[in-house]
Amino acid sequence: MHTVSSPNSVLANALGAVEDVLTPHLHPVRPRRVELSVGTQINGVPHIGTSLVQSLTFALAARIRDRFDLPVQVVFGALDNAPHETLTDPASGHVYQRALAQAFDPAAVLKQVEGLYRPLFDALSTRTAVPYRIETYSRQQATAGFRATWLRLLPRLESARWWLAPPTGTPHLRVPCPAAGCGWAEKHAERTRVEFSGQQATVGAVCVHHGPYESVISPDGRGYLDLSTLYRNVVKELTTQLIPDTLSVMVKGADWMSGTQLVNGALQAVGLTLGQIPARIFGPQIVTLTGAKLSKSLIRNNQAESLADEDAWMLDTRKWPGSADTYAARLLDANTVLLSHPRHFFRDYSTEEFARLMDTKTRSYSAT
Repeated sequence: MHTVSSPNSVLANALGAVEDVLTPHLHPVRPRRVELSVGTQINGVPHIGTSLVQSLTFALAARIRDRFDLPVQVVFGALDNAPHETLTDPASGHVYQRALAQAFDPAAVLKQVEGLYRPLFDALSTRTAVPYRIETYSRQQATAGFRATWLRLLPRLESARWWLAPPTGTPHLRVPCPAAGCGWAEKHAERTRVEFSGQQATVGAVCVHHGPYESVISPDGRGYLDLSTLYRNVVKELTTQLIPDTLSVMVKGADWMSGTQLVNGALQAVGLTLGQIPARIFGPQIVTLTGAKLSKSLIRNNQAESLADEDAWMLDTRKWPGSADTYAARLLDANTVLLSHPRHFFRDYSTEEFARLMDTKTRSYSAT
């Protein structure tokens, strides 16, 4: 019989249950509903770390609903602005990238999301009775709320730029080249310039193939506004302030914990108080034998330690030996263990340890 022994920590010792991290947000605001957001770059097949965070989002939503008697919903952010290919301009040395959204038509992107994520989300939603919706980044960036938030942020960007881009102070804003069939954008925004005027901004950039171009970004959805990871999260989290009577909770893997010090710095630099920063929950991280996060980039570069054949599904969840529903059931069983005590939740798990957790429904667990 396998037993999970988890060490104590400052955070775990302060909590009675995992969802207690939300009480400082819930009590002052008294929201009428809670929306939990979980995002994933969709430029690779999901692995066990991706599935774990997604399943925990549903399990947490159910606990919040039952404990606080509040309606809940999960929002899956399908990040189709994830890089698909990159190249280096031999003349300037600048790196260019083309994202999934520019390399493929929307129907192809939607088909990938539907094939890789919808079956698991449907099963998780059915088993937890938690509704969800899918929102691609392309759709999000085109909304009036996201655009208006970015436009309001521009005049204050000077105070936040070193938080968003510590090495250079130049936050990475990418507007893909509008030439037919192109879509390339300068990855690090070295030659990208923004002119703000009234209710819109004109972005000037240089394409590796077509030279200088301009793109107008306005609330009506014109142009394509691609922001780097930190920049995008700041705009997204500022946008949540526009949703009335709703507590927005960002659910992320523990690898994001250190990165949010930069996001928080930027949010406070543009005027938010600590109490206005959206609530966040950082779930356990799946790590390899070296202690490194199990990541799509390591898998793509064949740098992730090989697993036994029967555990190949941990690197590619399509190889799970069963249905999406049985996969969801095993994940939720494992979630029950992780959520049974804060010590089990606020820690990392090796691939081997988590494979054992997924192996059975009935185990004995202890927090030590």
